[in-house]
Amino acid sequence: MSKFELKLPQMGESVAEATLTTWLKEVGDTIEMDEAVFEIATDKVDSEVPSEVEGVLVEKLFNVDDIVQVGQTVAIIEISGDVEVSATTEDSAPAAEEKVEETPEVAAIEGSIAVAKETVATSQDFSDSDKFYSPLVKNIAKEEGITIAELDAINGTGKEGRVTKTDILNYVENRTSPSSNGTTAAPKSAPASSAQPTKAPATKAAPVVASDGDEVIPLSRMGKLIAQHMTASVSTSAHVQSFIEVDVTNLVNWRNKNKNAFLKREGEKLTFTPIFMEAVAFAIKKFPLINISFDGDSVIKKKNINIGMAAALPDGNLIVPVIKNADQLNLVGMAKVVNDLANRARNNALKPDDIQGGTYTVTNVGTFGSVFGTPIINQPQVAILALGAIRKVPSVIETPEGDFIGIRSKMFLSHSYDHRVVNGALGGMFIKAVAEYLEAWDVNREI
Repeated sequence: MSKFELKLPQMGESVAEATLTTWLKEVGDTIEMDEAVFEIATDKVDSEVPSEVEGVLVEKLFNVDDIVQVGQTVAIIEISGDVEVSATTEDSAPAAEEKVEETPEVAAIEGSIAVAKETVATSQDFSDSDKFYSPLVKNIAKEEGITIAELDAINGTGKEGRVTKTDILNYVENRTSPSSNGTTAAPKSAPASSAQPTKAPATKAAPVVASDGDEVIPLSRMGKLIAQHMTASVSTSAHVQSFIEVDVTNLVNWRNKNKNAFLKREGEKLTFTPIFMEAVAFAIKKFPLINISFDGDSVIKKKNINIGMAAALPDGNLIVPVIKNADQLNLVGMAKVVNDLANRARNNALKPDDIQGGTYTVTNVGTFGSVFGTPIINQPQVAILALGAIRKVPSVIETPEGDFIGIRSKMFLSHSYDHRVVNGALGGMFIKAVAEYLEAWDVNREI
């Protein structure tokens, strides 16, 4: 009999650790190949981890709510025959930690929380602390100049008081600039003639007290992550919006004429979403400086056009699966990808890679009847487009013979962008390019 080490697999670019949420098998249970053994949750998505072999589960190396690094052994499976055993947990742990150290995700993960970074005079030796800290927490502490004394003073919300990533990021966001000995640095005195204005201390929201009869509903894990991500985005980017009204009458008529034939031929529904995605991909190619990320004093111009589309989850939350290389898809291919991602989102079947690597995001607020909205940028991107509801409205129609009033199908496009790197001209020209693409739709286009 041989033993096989079931490790936490790589779950996508920039994902270095996961929380073990559920054991699906117990010690002594028989496991089939590709059968799920446990469930994990990352800051992006929940997923099941299947077994690579057939055998019997003989040992669990982690408990529920434990944080596991990519490459660490989570379970031991006893199998028949000779199978080469993977590297031990002790060997894999340093490798996983090294990956965390090399990954520049710490500032970008969960919304790229912008904070001022201070240099710590002495290096941190975590062996001086009696508490356990995950590699990611250690890495954030080093990046943000948090001393061991400060770290030990943080009240952890994890199991047995463990400091989680959320705890330390919240601490970083609210802390004052530390000195090298962990105390608050005193400002240097300045002559009265050159006195500088002092910044008002950040005020914390007053605690909310539930009254008799109120129902207290705890946020889900996904809800907490979304709340943190959205707050961090608003704190990071200088949000500004541009709006434009689009006449999509020709587009609506063309889709109504072709949707049944398309469904019969392709076995797929022809919704408006792939058409909008095609228009966005066209506009990004025309204005590539929308397809960027902002990193300190530099702009990273993305090579690929990967468009995220906000999709509803069964619990009411939203997730953003990504259409990779959207500019390389024709309308049929775009429709198939859009429908596949939307269906798997509704069935909680998205994989970690499905939501990685987005460079621009589109959200359809019109699905819920909204005419337009002001969406929050999906960090580390610099812009997001909201699609409003398509409505029949009276409109002035200009013709060579004169103007007249008619019924047209119209919608609003709302473009939020980061004014630190995207000025009003670029933000406005981009949304205008999307509108012109949709308004110029060929009613005789074949698909």
